[in-house]
Amino acid sequence: MARLVMKFGGTSVADLELIRRAARKIRAEVERGHEVAVVVSAMAGETDRLIKLIGDIASLHDAREYDSVVATGEQVSAALLAAALQELGVSARSWLGWQIPMHTDGVHGAARITRIETEEIERRFKEGQVAIIAGFQGLGPDNRVTTLGRGGSDTTAVAVAAALKAERCDIYTDVDGVYTADPAIVDAARKLDRITYEEMLELASLGAKVLQTRSVEMAMKYGVRLQVLSSFNDTPGTLVVDEDGIVEKQVVSGVTYTADEAKITLLRVADRPGVAALIFGPLADANVNVDMIVQNVSEDGKTTDLTFTVKRSDLERAIQLIEGAREEIGHHAVVPDRNVVKVSIVGVAMRSHAGVAQRMFRALAEKNINIQVISTSEIKVSVLIAAEYTELAVRALHSAFELDAA
Repeated sequence: MARLVMKFGGTSVADLELIRRAARKIRAEVERGHEVAVVVSAMAGETDRLIKLIGDIASLHDAREYDSVVATGEQVSAALLAAALQELGVSARSWLGWQIPMHTDGVHGAARITRIETEEIERRFKEGQVAIIAGFQGLGPDNRVTTLGRGGSDTTAVAVAAALKAERCDIYTDVDGVYTADPAIVDAARKLDRITYEEMLELASLGAKVLQTRSVEMAMKYGVRLQVLSSFNDTPGTLVVDEDGIVEKQVVSGVTYTADEAKITLLRVADRPGVAALIFGPLADANVNVDMIVQNVSEDGKTTDLTFTVKRSDLERAIQLIEGAREEIGHHAVVPDRNVVKVSIVGVAMRSHAGVAQRMFRALAEKNINIQVISTSEIKVSVLIAAEYTELAVRALHSAFELDAA
């Protein structure tokens, strides 16, 4: 007998028939003799609807009331799923974050889990009861409901699995695993049987939407085995495991991209100590995240041109902050560009293989795709290119690293 955590996302509980389908999957695990805790998201579209409601009633709303409103979506789906299980003859009870309780810090709207009390859940396990837990929510230090931020139900599931010392955390979603690339772009993309935590973390942070980044970080920290599965079929999924759990590693495991990028170039910046701090300090203070950075000597040979990327939604704010500090920075002009994407290759085997970046650059050059900015880590190489070449670049790299399905 194993202890499992099963997590069902919004698309997996989007209507009553899908909730019944999820209940049948849970019943199958119970009939195999497993102890099961389930974490659910709100029904698809419900969180967006609730966010709009609180925004419409008060544009400058209190974050505590925001959390009280948006947390109700998970309350509904948890209770409906518990009722569906009871209808199938399975003992089940729904639990809200404050009832467990799942303790968090007091950052409303983006809380972090600090501690989970599992005693009552474990006592119910001994009675053969399934725990249906509302994801995305917890209990703050002031005894008020908190929420964990978008995608927080994945984090809830991993945290519950760690606290319960579960054998595995199964994430049920609308895809049947982790692919080498987006199948909507690359027809030859194939599903991975296994992927490492580090690779999944990079892919999640670079645009792959299968798992939420914080959930992968937590799984890696506590050694929780994750499995990504489809709610709509019974095919095997993808296991996310420690590097030791993968015998034969490919140089590159996946190709991904993120379109939420914008490029800013500062022309003819004074080449003196402290200028970078004058540029990036105000951005950091305003919570504008800077990603890729490159600096080149300007045409006059006396100053530099500084290029960096921010989220597209932060572009206008970043330009305002920089222009507000023009006198201190002393730049000649600011040149923004929204027409860019970041394309990345990821693989833990890059650590021990030379020439990976050169192979990537050659594959792009053969397609006449110009690289604007480059950034690297131990297991990742990312390039910034013009947005119109996104699909061409992803397909070219997928083939260059022999990821195409046979």
